[in-house]
Amino acid sequence: MSAQKIQLEALQKIRQHMQHGFALPTSENQPRSWSSSSNEAELPEPDSLSDLGDLFTFGGSMAEPTHAPNSRGEWFISTANPGAVLMKLPGLTLKPAVRLVGYLHRQPEAGIGVIWAVPESLSTTAHLEKALAASSDRAHPPRPEGAFANLMEAVQGDRTPASFIIASLLQRELREFGRLGKACNWSHHRLISAPPAQMQWQWQVEPPKDLSPKVRVFPDGRAVIEFFSCRVVPPITLFQHLDQYPSTNYGAAVSDRAIAVAKRA
Repeated sequence: MSAQKIQLEALQKIRQHMQHGFALPTSENQPRSWSSSSNEAELPEPDSLSDLGDLFTFGGSMAEPTHAPNSRGEWFISTANPGAVLMKLPGLTLKPAVRLVGYLHRQPEAGIGVIWAVPESLSTTAHLEKALAASSDRAHPPRPEGAFANLMEAVQGDRTPASFIIASLLQRELREFGRLGKACNWSHHRLISAPPAQMQWQWQVEPPKDLSPKVRVFPDGRAVIEFFSCRVVPPITLFQHLDQYPSTNYGAAVSDRAIAVAKRA
């Protein structure tokens, strides 16, 4: 069975939609460090009702966990709704009675995040805050009660060729949620259909003849997708992405392999 090519331009537009949907407000990307103020007079003047509400979250001792956005390295619940991104993705949707919830970890000029899929009945703030008590540091993100082992178990779709490659982009954008600074990875990748001509490449494998995004769906419902990207930060590198989907869900076995490195001038 031959592979079906997918238009790169279409995937780029879909990725832009995902990135826009997963974008976080400044208040969560760069929380204000009001704890450095020596007295109340130094607190910043609120610019909106939202800012005014934030002032009250800092009314207690700064040594106590507030679960509010902070840059002190304490996990907090994101107000973002990651599941909204799936409402406009062709071929994919979130399963009924399931929500995607996010947590963020911020330090000066650094940050990471994590998204979990949970049953809607366990997505209340009270349930989500319980997980914060068990998260001690950056390496141990909070995991709420009832969270799915595989985030993509919360996704369903029409099993068309396009749905599989969109699911592969979605998985990578979900993993990039909340990442800032040196923690960024996938956000440095650009989708490509040919090696950038302005660079000379040192190939680590036999150069592929065709770098177009491709999908192959088998009669039993399994699928394999292949696409390529260029990481645009040093070392500038070409990557092959090869994901294998089972016949029952969108939880793929994911492979990201460096295949060429740009030669230094």
